[in-house]
Amino acid sequence: MSAQQLADRALINLGRGLKENGYRFITPTPLTHERVLGRQASALAQDLRDVFGWSMPFDADLLPAALREELLQAEVVEKHDSLWRSAVRWSSLDDLLFAHSAYPTTQSDAVFFGPDSYRFAQVIEAHLQQRFEPVRRAVDIGCGAGVGALVIARVRHDAQVLAVDINPRALRMTAVNAELAGLGNVTAYHSDVLASVEGEFDLIVANPPYMNDDRQRAYRHGGGALGEQLSVRIASESLRRLALGGSLVLYTGVAIVAGEDPFLAAIKPLVGSDAFGWTYRELDPDVFGEELAKPGYERVERIAVVALTVTRLR
Repeated sequence: MSAQQLADRALINLGRGLKENGYRFITPTPLTHERVLGRQASALAQDLRDVFGWSMPFDADLLPAALREELLQAEVVEKHDSLWRSAVRWSSLDDLLFAHSAYPTTQSDAVFFGPDSYRFAQVIEAHLQQRFEPVRRAVDIGCGAGVGALVIARVRHDAQVLAVDINPRALRMTAVNAELAGLGNVTAYHSDVLASVEGEFDLIVANPPYMNDDRQRAYRHGGGALGEQLSVRIASESLRRLALGGSLVLYTGVAIVAGEDPFLAAIKPLVGSDAFGWTYRELDPDVFGEELAKPGYERVERIAVVALTVTRLR
């Protein structure tokens, strides 16, 4: 077994240990996280949620010996004199537990999990409840921590589910999270959108980044003038890869300018033929309002999160 495989095994065991200890953490927005930390009386973690949810520094003796050993073997601990800090964070989604990057997610290859992850999962679950056709082959584009892939795999056990990303750290987290969940029908695969995978799919899901990020972090930067470019590209490339009766479920954010939705304007020509049936919903009209104070957003009046569902009819 390679060093990487040993580290991954330790990370899986760490997740199992947390579940056995009753760990549960619902991850808020980064701004909420910052505010909660700002009112803490102590800068040191007091329990497992402080360590692995709030990403607080801790005295090594705080952890049970077994968890401390797994953290070391997984090579996801930062040491600063006598204090430690976990480089991974663990978030709960129903009965699933997801490993991803610790707060704050400043690294260019950080793997993010937050409120968008919960909304994305809800959109996929709602679609699967309404879909009675079999899902033989599915793909989660830009999988990150693997939320889309795992949600599909646990509902449709017979499906072959691919989780693709250009970020090696994301692929590692997805593979770890899938094994921790006991889902053997998920495969993590390096691909720029669908460039490295072949064939058609019964279900394609994606939660692409949709911000204009000056640091161009992979989980956050969507490209284009206001972060819309990658979402449009995923929609365009996915429509060509849908099997008959197959669907694309795309959750993303849109910077609204003067009351106009630029993503919807770009999508309409792609889905306008009678080959597709589609729906478009604004799920939340106003998220991440703090972004409007940043350069590039001077003309943006709000950021909305939306769900696009497209089904190939012929």
